[in-house]
Amino acid sequence: MRLVVQRVLEASVTIDSDRVAAIGPGLLALVGFGAADTMSRTGLQRMARRLAALRVFDDAEGRLNRSISDIGGELLLVPQITLTASMEGGNRPSFHTAAAPAKAEGLFAAFVTEVRAKIPVVKTGVFQAQMRVALVNDGPVTILLEEELDGAEKADQPK
Repeated sequence: MRLVVQRVLEASVTIDSDRVAAIGPGLLALVGFGAADTMSRTGLQRMARRLAALRVFDDAEGRLNRSISDIGGELLLVPQITLTASMEGGNRPSFHTAAAPAKAEGLFAAFVTEVRAKIPVVKTGVFQAQMRVALVNDGPVTILLEEELDGAEKADQPK
C-alpha cells in the first residue's frame, strides 16, 4: 500500500462536471494498492493510525508538530492505481504490480472505514472513475507513506 499525502488548503474531486467531494484545510491522500498487498485489518488500521497521527501541520513556533486531528482538518482519500505502476521496462508504466481492480476496491473501502474511525471528516474520490483532482498545496508539504506488512504477526515489532 502506498499513499502520497499532501497538506492542502483545499482539495476537490470532479467527475465530468459534477463535484463529488471537496474539503477545506487538511490532507489529500492518493491511495494505491499493489498486487502483493494482502493486508489484514491490522495492517489497514496501522496505516490509518499513521495517517491520522502524521504531524505535518505547524505549531505555534512554525514547526511541523500537529496532526490533522489537532487542527480539526479534513481528509480527502483518492484511489489511484498509477501509484503502484512499475517503470522497470522503460518510459511506459506497467500495471502488473498493481492490485486487481476488485481487490483494490475492497482494500480501499476497508481503508476508508478504518480512517473514518480516526478522523471525523473524510471524503473520497470514486474508484475506477476518470477524476479531476484539484488542490491548493500548503507548503508544499508532501509525504510518501508505504506499508509493506501483511498482517498482525509483524504489527508489534520494534522499529
